[in-house]
Amino acid sequence: MLKSLYSILTTVIMLYNYQYRALPTTEQKLVLNEWLRICRYWYNRQLGERFDWWEQNRSYVDRCPLICHLPELKDQPDYYNQKKQLPIIKKEWVKVGWSGESLDFTSVPSQTLQQVCKRVELAFKRYISGDSNNKRSGKPRFKSTSRFRSIVFEGAKLHSCSVGGKWLYLVLPKMGIVKIRHHRPLTDGAIFKSVQIIKKADGWYVNLRLFDETIPDFKADITPTWENSLGMDAVLHEDDYLATSEGVKLQALKSFRQSQSKLAKVSRRKANKNKSSKARRLLAKREAKLHQKIARSRKDHAYNIAQKLLLTGKQVFFHEKLNLKGLSQKNRSKQDESGKYIPNGQSAKSGLNKSWADAGFGQFFEILKYKAEKAGAVVIPVNPQYTSQLLPYKDQFVFTDVSIRKYWDEEFKLLIDRDISSGINIKRVGLDLFPTIKRRKGKAVITNSCTNLTSKEVLSTLRSMGKPALYA
Repeated sequence: MLKSLYSILTTVIMLYNYQYRALPTTEQKLVLNEWLRICRYWYNRQLGERFDWWEQNRSYVDRCPLICHLPELKDQPDYYNQKKQLPIIKKEWVKVGWSGESLDFTSVPSQTLQQVCKRVELAFKRYISGDSNNKRSGKPRFKSTSRFRSIVFEGAKLHSCSVGGKWLYLVLPKMGIVKIRHHRPLTDGAIFKSVQIIKKADGWYVNLRLFDETIPDFKADITPTWENSLGMDAVLHEDDYLATSEGVKLQALKSFRQSQSKLAKVSRRKANKNKSSKARRLLAKREAKLHQKIARSRKDHAYNIAQKLLLTGKQVFFHEKLNLKGLSQKNRSKQDESGKYIPNGQSAKSGLNKSWADAGFGQFFEILKYKAEKAGAVVIPVNPQYTSQLLPYKDQFVFTDVSIRKYWDEEFKLLIDRDISSGINIKRVGLDLFPTIKRRKGKAVITNSCTNLTSKEVLSTLRSMGKPALYA
């Protein structure tokens, strides 16, 4: 039976970002690098104060020191009392102990330093209590130069646009006008709120944070049916990326695999250079650009695939809910009777883990959800258990081994592709038309079958794919 109704509240956030390429002058680059250095020091200092407070004021519950006494409790560092330190710090230059350099906090806009306080507060809050979904992040770490690459300006203003709209001019506090490549026009009615300056491997970029009240909130009340829904199976076989319930296979990009040899060559050359040498820094920059190219290619591929799926006109998209962390974890080590480690299949598993990471399914499903919400559609993850093993038009387990990629059905004269069959079954799971399967004495047993309700539609889809030449 169909689920009664998917009533999903989809709210388009009125705050959004537009990213542009910035072209600062040489003097402006020096200033921005100095501001990044000061903000990074301020971030690490606040983080160190919070860690010190926890170390000095915690009490173990499983042990007791020989001399028991309660230390004097200090005020716990938070956003407000750490922000109050800024006027005191600005009175004199701050000398960094390990490097001996002096930092002038007065050169950085005050609101930018306050944004660093918010950044520390958010990172520590996610570590202690978790986010809105009660999902805790890892312990915040001190930022190095490669990990702290962005700062936020609240008082920035858009100055003007050049003739022809090729350039956009942004006024930053304590710096002046910065030239921006205006490749994408701003929407009418957008209100400029703040700007984020980002240093990447190939230059500087700006994120314009815009607020638009004209974007309406809408509620998508969609009842999934066989006609308006689409099932998708994530494929990691040869050059296939996705298999849909409409019998279409989308090709994979494999951006990392294509650049793997070039990246390994640069990494080996960098490792052979002396640390802190100019040659090593140049090779590190080249390596970063290769990683950036791989990431951008993967993201562009995800957007293109999402656009192709939306052009099908479907309103509900079902995809398998993947445990990507579990799928890419290492195999457990094995030991024989003498305690010697024996092969555990990790060598082959490492290649599979690399393929999962290169496919980027987590990023793709997030992009698909974002674009679908803008188009008035919904994306729903479903449980993929047994969907790749069962034939979608009759209760029969066929694809019990991953090496079985195709199956010839002599009764219906059909060649069934494993991935297409899995995509159809995922669609049936989303429509609540997949049979109930339970384990009995180690075997999967079908206890409640709904296959006959959709067998006609499934066979129609499979027949529309045409007969292969071998069986024609």
